[in-house]
Order: sequence, then C-alpha cells, then structure tokens
Amino acid sequence: MQDKLEAFGRLLQVMDDLREKCPWDREQTMQSLRNLTIEETYELADAVLDDDLAGVKEEIGDLMLHMIFYAKIAEEKGAFDIADALHAECEKLISRHPHVYGDLSVENAERVKQNWEQLKLKEGKRSVLGGVPDSLPAMVKAYRMQEKTKQVGFEWKTTADVWEKVEEELGEFKEVMESDASVEEKELEFGDLLFSLINYGRFVGIEAESALAKVNQKFKTRFEYIEANAPVSLREMSLEQMDVLWEEAKGIRPVAKGTDGDS
Repeated sequence: MQDKLEAFGRLLQVMDDLREKCPWDREQTMQSLRNLTIEETYELADAVLDDDLAGVKEEIGDLMLHMIFYAKIAEEKGAFDIADALHAECEKLISRHPHVYGDLSVENAERVKQNWEQLKLKEGKRSVLGGVPDSLPAMVKAYRMQEKTKQVGFEWKTTADVWEKVEEELGEFKEVMESDASVEEKELEFGDLLFSLINYGRFVGIEAESALAKVNQKFKTRFEYIEANAPVSLREMSLEQMDVLWEEAKGIRPVAKGTDGDS
C-alpha cells in the first residue's frame, strides 16, 4: 500500500511542477483537456480490446494524469481538490454497497446492480436514465440505457420475445425501404432495427460495441492484406480478384499489440 501512496503523491507533485513551470500545462483548461481525455479513453479501450497489458498500464497512467489535472484546475478555482473528489467517491461507494458495508444480503451480481439503481433514485436522481451521458457513442448509450431500465423491471421475459422484436423491426425496415418514405423515416426505422439488435445481444450476453469493434479490426486486417498483396492498384482489380485475396486473408490471424509482433 505504501508504494502505491508514494506513487500517487509523486504524480501530484509532478502535476504541481508542470502547472507552475511548463507553458503548455499552464495554459490548459478543463475545456481544452476534454477532447484529449476522450482520446486517452479510447486509447485505453483499444489496449483492452487488444489484450495489451503494457498498453493498459500506460493508458491508465495517462488517464490518471488527466484526472489529477482536472482536480488541480478546480483547486486553483477554489472549487475542490483531488482529496475532496476521492473522499466523495469513497462515500458514494460505501453508501451504494450496503451488502459490503452494512447488513444487507445479496444473492448475486444482478441483485447488486438492481440495488445500485434503487439507491441512486433514493439519493434524488429523477430518472433511472439520468446517469447515462448524452455524449456517449450511440451504440454504447443504447446498451447502457437498456441495462439500466432492466434494473427496474423494464425487460423482456425470454430470448424468443427479444428475437421476435428484432424480426418485427426488420420487417418494418424492409417495408419502409420499399416505400417512398423520406430519408428521415428510413433512418428512424434503421435505428429501431439497430436498437433491437443491440438489445438482443445484451440479452444473450453480447456487448454490441465490443462485437463490432472486433469485426472492424478483422475487416481492417483483411483489407490491409489485400492492399499489401495486390499485384496492381486496387482500382485496376475486379471485385472477384480482390475477393481471392480476401479469402486468403481469412487464414491470417492478426498479432495482438504487446506481443512479439509490431505494436
């Protein structure tokens, strides 16, 4: 524990030094850091997806620096400091884990999540969906909203029920695409179909964002193989010729970052 406290204290000191002595760090505001923080978060997500533990370690450090940075700016404004933020988080965690810090018994993780949402409402949250950030990527947001409403009983009973909804939305999408409906109407029906597929995935234990991220990486690897092995410019090749290379690429397993391959 002591070495962890020392490391945290060292980071605090480095932040103080940078804020005082570095021209770039002195100029930063919460607003200027926002996009950089989002970028760092996605870099951590990439490292997790690649099972790149060295990358995860690095990105944890980068994100921790950002958290310290926001707290430092707030401290300069007289609003709060990092200790205030961490103590508030500890109090929240203790309050929302009565099965750990109180006498409540829970039978499984699902019950823990249900209690968490109920406690948030008791704390004054007006909506179960109130904690879902507006700026989340749409696919992640859909998944999180579905998860949260599930905790208060807004959930299908069986997998068959959820799949029936997917087929219903697919039928409505096909129907609108064959009509003279506006682009906006077609877009909404397409959104309904995506939402229902995300819900089905969630119901059977598949996270749509992670699934699509893996497929994106697979597509990228295979298409880059085509580019690397094309005998002529891709524009000069037929789809059939490219498909031959695509089939070859299916036998190539991508090397995860952090292994002996290129990083």
